[in-house]
Amino acid sequence: MKLNIAFYTDTYEPAVDGVVTSINDFKRQLERRGHKVYIFASSRIGRERAKSKDVFLYQGVGFKPYPQYSVALFPYHSITTLNKLDIDVIHAHTPFFMGLSGLINARLSKTPIVGSFHTLVGNRSVINDYYPNNRQLRKLTAEYMQKYIKFFYKRCNATIAPSQAIAGMLSRHGVDNVSVVPNMIDRTVFNRKAGGNAFRKEHGIGDDEKLVLYVGRISREKKLEVILRSARLLRGRNRRFVIAGTGPAETYYKAMARRMKLDNVVFTGFVERGRLPSAYSACDVFCMPSTFETQGIVALEAMSTGKPVVGADYLALRELISNGFNGEKFRPGDYAQCSSKIEKVLNNAGKYTHGAVETAMRFSPERVTGKLIDVYKSVL
Repeated sequence: MKLNIAFYTDTYEPAVDGVVTSINDFKRQLERRGHKVYIFASSRIGRERAKSKDVFLYQGVGFKPYPQYSVALFPYHSITTLNKLDIDVIHAHTPFFMGLSGLINARLSKTPIVGSFHTLVGNRSVINDYYPNNRQLRKLTAEYMQKYIKFFYKRCNATIAPSQAIAGMLSRHGVDNVSVVPNMIDRTVFNRKAGGNAFRKEHGIGDDEKLVLYVGRISREKKLEVILRSARLLRGRNRRFVIAGTGPAETYYKAMARRMKLDNVVFTGFVERGRLPSAYSACDVFCMPSTFETQGIVALEAMSTGKPVVGADYLALRELISNGFNGEKFRPGDYAQCSSKIEKVLNNAGKYTHGAVETAMRFSPERVTGKLIDVYKSVL
């Protein structure tokens, strides 16, 4: 049975984040199997700028807490397009504006809807960092956000979580229609063949230096102060730390690094996706201090190139990292333990290579796409 599927999302190209990567990966893999995927997205550039006839953009406005998102306040007329396409399944990749539009349209057209939970939108650290500095408002936001998440996903025919940790969290909040479908890792792209010499040379990393890498959004919930404080503890030991990415807290963390006089830390700015395999290949260990991960895609990409991961013992990273096998875990926020785990891995790097690759292989496109199709079939 070949399906026509509608993806609804509040973030899409040219934004670059885990949700966009997931959407594009699944679209590509589903269409390889003969299905058809259409994307309904909010965008500040307007519908006339859509690059593909399969993508429908609805005019939105900027959303200050997360600049890569835009808010389409009136996307509900997408029902007209939806009906013309003879959609079999709607897949909401957001619970908010475009996702709510998808939910309403699913009811109007009597089409089943699947909802993916990608981001910890109700996380208190996110609310504290990005919402107005008003204690009562933040308290109300946290309280009603959790209620809304439950409201939205309980009205979907099925909910997708990217990890068992997130599935358990949703279940504890009363969402009981959850299936685990992780995001995929394409090992034809992320593998040990990618060379890292050019990346090291570009950023002034010597052949005799050990490189600790972070790739991702630079925001407060990613806890990059843990990396910076670890870098201070390891200063003078031929350890270089590279933070690759951009985000709203970039100025904040650069200022912190200057105050700490960290001459062993490099901020590269945005790294295009095509150059990420080289960045991973260049490093000796990947570090992920975040307590915000629903799966940890970049950690898996690093593992796919054979690199061990040192990460916070929390949520999806707790589930993903096995001490002594594919990396090491440390207590969340404990920069002293983080630095000691980095040293442990650097001194035994070869011990973790096989385990890292073996872990990534569990997330092959074929296996993961099959799980998603099973969810679609279950709601049909």
